[in-house]
Amino acid sequence: MLKKRLIPKLQMRAARFGTTKRMVLVTTVGFGQSTEIGDPVSQAKIYQAQAADELIFLDLDASREHRDTLTDIIAKAAEEIFMPITVGGGVRTLEDCRRLLNHGADKVSINTAAVEDSDLINMGSDMFGAQCIVVSIDYRKTPDGAYEVWTRGGKINTKLDPVAWAVEAQKRGAGEILLTSINQDGTRRGLDLELTAKVVGALDIPVITSGGCGLASHFVDGFLVGKAHAVSAGTYFCFKDENPMQTRSRISNAGIPIRLHT
Repeated sequence: MLKKRLIPKLQMRAARFGTTKRMVLVTTVGFGQSTEIGDPVSQAKIYQAQAADELIFLDLDASREHRDTLTDIIAKAAEEIFMPITVGGGVRTLEDCRRLLNHGADKVSINTAAVEDSDLINMGSDMFGAQCIVVSIDYRKTPDGAYEVWTRGGKINTKLDPVAWAVEAQKRGAGEILLTSINQDGTRRGLDLELTAKVVGALDIPVITSGGCGLASHFVDGFLVGKAHAVSAGTYFCFKDENPMQTRSRISNAGIPIRLHT
């Protein structure tokens, strides 16, 4: 049986320090209000020591601001940590994918560009292998209970159904899906288990769910109720007095197969 994965998410935005800008780790609420936390590479090293399975690095504003991809950050992180790294934010071309993979990323996460030019999924999968291509799906639940995919950092409503879009992404060669609920993002109220379970049930590839973890039980629910292959969280590990190693133990105690740190 494949073991479930616990994946810290490192979200970044550019902050100005004097006359220069540099990327800082942030947490968000509903893809809006953000709080600066610190240096992403330093935090990545901490997560490695705490037995995380993988890491996800996301530049939250790259698609909207047309900023270059995170090659410097990823190169530094790859020198310091030794676990799979997924990188997303501003990935618009095959050259962006190649640059990130050459600088230490194991997978690239494509969101806005995948919707605007879905052939990028096919071409990326053909060129680099499906295992390198993660399609990230940010979505909102409407007041009438429908779900819609949003791009450009949660600014553009595509009107796409997330389940149908995930199925299309799989057909085009995506090796993994990263789901993020904008409604639940940063709220610590729990994952969107309903949509997660629908996407998992429609696909044959792994699904990572994220957005809303505030308790260790929320991770357990993500695996048992949502049937996710992995759960990713950012705010939880930044503000809770609980690290991935402790959370992993709680998940294992619930009878879920997960790698234990030895």
